[in-house]
Amino acid sequence: MENLKNIQPIDNFDWDALEKGDSYNTVSKDDLVKTYDDTLNTVKDKEVVMGTVTSLNKREVVVNIGFKSDGVVPMSEFRYNPELKAGDEVEVYIENQEDKKGQLILSHKKARASRSWERVNEALEKDEIIKGFIKCRTKGGMIVDVFGIEAFLPGSQIDVKPIRDYDVFVGKTMEFKIVKINQEFKNVVVSHKALIEAELEQQKKDIISKLEKGQVLEGTVKNITSYGVFIDLGGVDGLIHITDLSWGRVSHPEEIVQLDQKINVVILDFDDEKKRIALGLKQLTPHPWDALDAELKVGDKVNGKVVVMADYGAFIEIAAGVEGLIHVSEMSWTQHLRSAQDFMKVGDEIEAVILTLDRDERKMSLGIKQLKADPWENIEERFPVASRHTAKVRNFTNFGVFVEIEEGVDGLIHISDLSWTKKIKHPSEFTQIGAEIDVQVLEIDKENRRLSLGHKQLEENPWDVFETIFTVGSIHEGTIIEVLDKGAVISLPYGVEGFATPKHLVKEDGSQAQSDEKMQFKVIEFNKEAKRIILSHSRIFEDEQKGAKKESAKKEGAPKRAKKEESAALTTGSVEKTTLGDIEELAALKEKLSGK
Repeated sequence: MENLKNIQPIDNFDWDALEKGDSYNTVSKDDLVKTYDDTLNTVKDKEVVMGTVTSLNKREVVVNIGFKSDGVVPMSEFRYNPELKAGDEVEVYIENQEDKKGQLILSHKKARASRSWERVNEALEKDEIIKGFIKCRTKGGMIVDVFGIEAFLPGSQIDVKPIRDYDVFVGKTMEFKIVKINQEFKNVVVSHKALIEAELEQQKKDIISKLEKGQVLEGTVKNITSYGVFIDLGGVDGLIHITDLSWGRVSHPEEIVQLDQKINVVILDFDDEKKRIALGLKQLTPHPWDALDAELKVGDKVNGKVVVMADYGAFIEIAAGVEGLIHVSEMSWTQHLRSAQDFMKVGDEIEAVILTLDRDERKMSLGIKQLKADPWENIEERFPVASRHTAKVRNFTNFGVFVEIEEGVDGLIHISDLSWTKKIKHPSEFTQIGAEIDVQVLEIDKENRRLSLGHKQLEENPWDVFETIFTVGSIHEGTIIEVLDKGAVISLPYGVEGFATPKHLVKEDGSQAQSDEKMQFKVIEFNKEAKRIILSHSRIFEDEQKGAKKESAKKEGAPKRAKKEESAALTTGSVEKTTLGDIEELAALKEKLSGK
């Protein structure tokens, strides 16, 4: 009641207007409108103003800009700022002061974009930390919404450790630093890694300053490569080289460790300047050679796995980190050259015999041929002289054929022992590599582990028969099979070959005999020991001509010989007659004398 007493009526109140239905007179109404307008901001379309968030829900944000009505902004425009709340000041772009529904239309996205390029450059200059919304993945990194601009976040700049799943970052709001702007193409590159590197650099210095060689630390497997494993030691990384993961052979580090696995490692070495730390895992366990059975000795049999192959041999792992070499010469008793791959391959489980063992040098040599008996121990019993066998041709030389009767038992067939009859210039004319050939043992050289073998000895020597057929002076039909400077090789019956010099190849018409001609040949020399038959074609008609001349001369000389014989006979007769007369006279004289 007391308050009502103090109320005074308005002196100039227009009661007539009230009766007509108007509350105020014209002057007071204009004043009231002016007073109302003065209390509100005067805004224009297409400009950026600051406003205050009055309320928000999942779909929209209500913003008061001091206008006669509040504006509404879609919540999607604030994705980059999930911490938005009532009372926050935000910049908005006035799209329309009043739409058909009388609603004030605002845009936060356009407000940001209008000053975005200016703010981006300002943030780079001042090295500011800004917020951005990761929109999606792209090749090599992510697309980030910064001040309404789509900036690029390289995959290497997301974190200090390698990222295995980029998708988990999509839709997140993170803090960034702008690291690069291309003014010409309006490209912006941001980094999250840059924010934490400075802090990590100080952590690294602190950690490295406390490191000591031989120190054992716990770390987490951060990355696995083909050459080693990176370990996070709590702010600083170290590398375990693949050779320091295990005493045994490792094909790939994934055989030993897994990502994010926690393991103990020992510090082998580190570099203060380059911040490189060399770590070891195998050094935490004793060397396998030190744990090798003390009773193991030369001659013992061991089982192992082939881990490495080379042409010269194979490395066998008999325990993790303990390997022995089987040289190819210890894989078989055979002496001809072969590759280790012919006997075994990586992964094979084999048994071997220890040949040498050096624990100080941690070396061991093995053999597998020693598991079989040496074929040369009782060679005289199994392959005596004159015994016959089937062998395989292994190699050729100019002087003979190397063959293998069985594994480890090799022999040589001299070229002269291949055939009784054929003149062989090279063994390849007679046989071929890989072919089987029958042989007879001629001689045993146990010291050099070599047999002297023969092939022709399996048959009787045909030259004993040839001696009775190809006698000197005999004529045979032959074919010239090869013409040389010094003469020609002639194929004769029974598979034997002869030789004729050029002068003995002249035909009766004076022409020279050619290759593949078939003609008659006379044997002019036969040498069984040298297996040589010398032939002549020209000697045939030359001898015939000589014989004809003798016969002609004989006929021409017959009359002359008759006269001479007659003359001689007369002479002889007179002589004889005289002689007989003389005898008769002497006889008569003798009678007279005797009669007296």
